[in-house]
Amino acid sequence: MLSRFDDFAIHQTPEPIAVKATADRNAYDRYWFNGYGEDGEFYFGIGMGLYPNLGILDCGFSIAIDGEQHAFHGSRRAPLDPSETECGPFRLEIIEPMRKIRLLIDDNQTGISADLMFTARTACVEEGRQTRHMNGRIMMDATRFAQFGRWSGEVRYAGKTLKVDGCPGTKDRSWGIRPVGAPDPGPAPAQEIPGFFFLWAPVHWQDRCTHFGRFEEATGMPWHTDGAIVPAYDSPDEIPGIEDPGLERIHTAERRIEYVPGTRQAKRAEIVLVQDDGTRNEITLEPLLLFRMKGIGYQHPEWSHGRWKGELAIAGESWRAADMDPLALENLHIQQVMRATMNGEKGIGVLEQIAIGPHVPSGFTDLFGGAK
Repeated sequence: MLSRFDDFAIHQTPEPIAVKATADRNAYDRYWFNGYGEDGEFYFGIGMGLYPNLGILDCGFSIAIDGEQHAFHGSRRAPLDPSETECGPFRLEIIEPMRKIRLLIDDNQTGISADLMFTARTACVEEGRQTRHMNGRIMMDATRFAQFGRWSGEVRYAGKTLKVDGCPGTKDRSWGIRPVGAPDPGPAPAQEIPGFFFLWAPVHWQDRCTHFGRFEEATGMPWHTDGAIVPAYDSPDEIPGIEDPGLERIHTAERRIEYVPGTRQAKRAEIVLVQDDGTRNEITLEPLLLFRMKGIGYQHPEWSHGRWKGELAIAGESWRAADMDPLALENLHIQQVMRATMNGEKGIGVLEQIAIGPHVPSGFTDLFGGAK
């Protein structure tokens, strides 16, 4: 199972590059991006995942605008060459690694197409390795990096065209092991109500970006936290390398969320990034627009990640945001475009939220109940 990568001196095991070092069915390798208007007038999300031990590659594109969300879904048999990043009319082109990536979705029966270029504004931000066990079994073991950038191009949906020129966004690459596809057959039943609490807040400022991510136990105790202050540049040619020596890691962070009653989505949020010298960077986040992550497969009842849909399948769908049940499982995983304020400076970013199950600091006591 040779691929073009086998001509480079990059092997990590005695196997060809296309052969994963693990036989775990939940092995994955994923591209993810978002982009949004400076005033929160639109948001689009992009995802493509390869699941080599399931033999599946899938992808999605979704845009939230004018009170509606439109989604493109695609799935295919995984290619033998992992550099083949296309699925029917959808393809990602790595123009320059960690600098420029192009998304193309050719005209197709869903009515959703796009030609977008992501150009890096920062170097990459490698997050700490994220490892989680459950009942003695590894449920998550992943490496992830984020990168801030800007988008240019256009999106076509529902007979309309949205042109973008320099709108902010974030790239997220991750790989490793996490639950994908159909549930594993025959495991012992859980001994307690399962839960998952995650926050992620990348924010663009005038001359830098801030990064924050956190996983928490049901008690509110964090089991993984990432934070960074990242220099930003006017041109990708100015970025000093894959990693930036000017990046400052944040080892202490705080967060507070006020929820919309009857939901698990933020009405307002605060994040504090504490630098090693004690400087407190207090970031206030106020929501402008909500995007449901099911638009790119997350918890989608039919197009969730790593499910076999045949040799090649694509589909499209649209819904009105006001018609969605905010406490349905498929609607709990969200991102909100956020107007940000830090020490009087204005910024723009997102707050990703997924809260399933009990979470003491939020007042959640069951699987899906909303805030009081």
